[in-house]
Amino acid sequence: MSNTVSVGIADLNVVRSPDTLVTFALGSCVGICLFDPNVKAAGLSHILLPNSAQIPGNNTPMKFADTAIPMLVKKMEALGANPSRMKAKIAGGAQMFASMSNASIANIGARNVEAVKATLQRLRIPIITADTGENYGRTLYFNADDFMMTIRSPKRGVWTG
Repeated sequence: MSNTVSVGIADLNVVRSPDTLVTFALGSCVGICLFDPNVKAAGLSHILLPNSAQIPGNNTPMKFADTAIPMLVKKMEALGANPSRMKAKIAGGAQMFASMSNASIANIGARNVEAVKATLQRLRIPIITADTGENYGRTLYFNADDFMMTIRSPKRGVWTG
């Protein structure tokens, strides 16, 4: 019997097969799915902002791409995953605030995606599937059995990759 484990905003979690991870409300936020097929381990992080240095003294490292992704890798390692075998799938990073005059807020989705890609590249974890950008929110499901990422969006419907 499988369980579905929810990951909130500025949160992360890991599971083993046959469980599924889910995160809701991916607008400008990015969901990062990691997996190691050899041990059937999967992880999901829901980041809100690109870089922890932008908010000194913040004590929520799961909020930022540069700190949450390494934390997720460590949690995956605790399940027996090896970073050299890990692969990533990402979704989100939409431009949800296009009408705002503050450019740093208007393009936060693109900056989040850029920070996620840079962090994964630094950790040498390849991205094999991405559904990012555009202007709509997403719900992301990530299955630890087959490592399929399913995106649900009222504007786009259902997409699997």
